[in-house]
Amino acid sequence: MSSKSLVSISELSKNEILRLLGQTRFFEENPNQKILDGKIVATLFFEPSTRTRLSFETAVNRLGGRIIGFSDASTTSSSKGETLRDTIKMVSNYADLIIMRHYLEGAARYASEVTDIPVINAGDGANQHPSQTMLDLYSIYKTQKKLDNLTITLVGDLKYGRTVHSLIMAMGHFSPHFNFVACNELKMPQEYKDYCREHGISFTEHTDFSKEVIYSSDIIYMTRVQRERFTDIMEYEKVKDLYNLSNSMLEGAKKNLKILHPLPRVNEINIDVDDNPKAYYFQQAKNGLFTRQALICRSLGIDVPELNFEANRYFP
Repeated sequence: MSSKSLVSISELSKNEILRLLGQTRFFEENPNQKILDGKIVATLFFEPSTRTRLSFETAVNRLGGRIIGFSDASTTSSSKGETLRDTIKMVSNYADLIIMRHYLEGAARYASEVTDIPVINAGDGANQHPSQTMLDLYSIYKTQKKLDNLTITLVGDLKYGRTVHSLIMAMGHFSPHFNFVACNELKMPQEYKDYCREHGISFTEHTDFSKEVIYSSDIIYMTRVQRERFTDIMEYEKVKDLYNLSNSMLEGAKKNLKILHPLPRVNEINIDVDDNPKAYYFQQAKNGLFTRQALICRSLGIDVPELNFEANRYFP
């Protein structure tokens, strides 16, 4: 396994997270940097993606690299029965870096162990999504001017939501309080609650998305109930529309509140929220480009200028 792979957000120390955020700020100000000349990046998406795949590929293009890969596994030899191991070892002959999304938990870890080139996990089942977490951290810092001592409310699919799982682990460096808002069928898995307890992370669980929860929040992180994770369609129909955020629900919220969502959304955020200045999910998606530029450079061992990530200086 390459030391420059990124499979889990837990592989990044607090100092490395802050350094990557500083590099993200550099790329936001200077997105076109021809520093990947001669580098080939393989994007292997065994599961559908829009924002993650396109932002990674745009990042490579803006950095002057070349892209190979696929966005539909049915067009590859995996549809003929080729194993993941053989696919990874074959692609490793052609590329300097693999960016992979897979529907199986642990697939990214396995891929990183059968190749000598770095692998970036672009989402593996309900497990981890570290590049999304980095853009979430950047979005939180940019809107709150800090990462420390924030109240973050996670709403919806907390069982299968890999983005919220990774966010908990990353925010553990910054003394947050979490509100976990979910029905019993989709509540936060025990392993992540145990992680919070072991690392001194404060949290409370709720089944009601109440005014008290909303009004106490600095960040509300909405999630989609993921139909593709359900084997029983009736169970999905039962829970898909339990939590919905509308504009009227925000009237008594904190001035600094921002609403995040990893997207795509379905019914969990009404379109009447889009014009509210507290809505930040489309800007959040844009931040993914700059974050992924920084992560690609990290994995390829390319030095990047790091702007002093100081809130008062960069986010007045």
